[in-house]
Amino acid sequence: MSFSSLDLDQNLLSAVSELGYDEPTPIQLEAIPAILDHQDIMAGAQTGTGKTAAFALPILHQLSAVNYDSTPEVKRPIRALVLAPTRELAQQVHKSFVQYGANTPLRSALVYGGASINTQIEQLNSGADIVVATPGRLLDLMSRGVADLNEVQSLVFDEADRMLDMGFIDEIRKILKKVPSERQTLLFSATFDQAIFDLSKTFLNDPKLIEVDARNTTATQVEQMVYEVDADRKRELISHTIGSKNWQQVLIFTRTKQSADLLASEMTKDGIKTKAIHGDKSQGARERSLEEFRQNDIRALVATDVAARGLDIPDLKYVINHELPFNPEDYIHRIGRTGRAGNTGLAISLLSAGENYILEEIEAILDTKLPQQWLEGYEPDLTKPAPVSRKNTRTAQKRRAKERAFGKKPSRNKGNKR
Repeated sequence: MSFSSLDLDQNLLSAVSELGYDEPTPIQLEAIPAILDHQDIMAGAQTGTGKTAAFALPILHQLSAVNYDSTPEVKRPIRALVLAPTRELAQQVHKSFVQYGANTPLRSALVYGGASINTQIEQLNSGADIVVATPGRLLDLMSRGVADLNEVQSLVFDEADRMLDMGFIDEIRKILKKVPSERQTLLFSATFDQAIFDLSKTFLNDPKLIEVDARNTTATQVEQMVYEVDADRKRELISHTIGSKNWQQVLIFTRTKQSADLLASEMTKDGIKTKAIHGDKSQGARERSLEEFRQNDIRALVATDVAARGLDIPDLKYVINHELPFNPEDYIHRIGRTGRAGNTGLAISLLSAGENYILEEIEAILDTKLPQQWLEGYEPDLTKPAPVSRKNTRTAQKRRAKERAFGKKPSRNKGNKR
């Protein structure tokens, strides 16, 4: 089936063709007709399956049918609003709107923290049909009277589960109060849990549920492996593997900013040109490092989970988890950076003593066992005592955080005393 069968505007079809896309992906086939039919949707799909085009194309089609006053003095109102949890994802989504709408007169604006707010104010004052925004910066612009949402017709939540994980629930509620109740709302997420379903009931109207893959699964094109190794030899194993196999463009994930910086520094000393990106880096520094990585000027990029959602690196083949994430859903997002758009990929996770419970939680959400092995020369020292597990503490902390996000009184174990 071709894109032309989806009854999209010819200018959009021309842009899609110029970008080299021939056939719509399963999520696009399901979502585009529903959106064109003005239905609210709640869509789940693995990353790299084309979900951005699944909402961008029908939104552009709907807005293209509007006859705008061409008088320069008439400011165009915001008709479509896309909320994204991270700057990187917002940039990626905005780029897609620009590319798909290249043959239309529609204007889009990108607003996010860490960049000049004055430039963004100028863009909005010039008039934008579509705004792609992170919640915090959008609220800032709204408070300044620059971002008027009174005429929003389409509201999109991209990576909604990540927004909840990052604590954006209060910002979302404030924004929802400023958009018309008569609108089309589209919720896209790589993973679903009960919190997402509960939240969707508050702002979606009889949504159509679209799931093109089993919920909370990883891409079938990604081969997953687990290496057991001592914690103090993880960096050595990573550098050895990259060097001996002559891998280029390797994305590595750590849990903390400090770990990312340290790992990048030590790998560079090993002769693997590496840089780190995380929330403490300036936006300019992050963008420069990403561009160097895309251009193969650096061999490895170390990132925290804040970068996991927005990274779009064509043909990325290798992802390494230096440390497994405490949140099982983050594992799915991490390895989803490879195996995109039908390509194959390899995801390697390093497991040290005391971390088995983290792997078990990931396997539970995947409903599969991941193969574990030792790499010759890096076998773990089984004589070392395993560190004390903090599983119960972290599980309780995560549960109470979610309860607070949804306005519930945090529960406590009956035996605990304050």
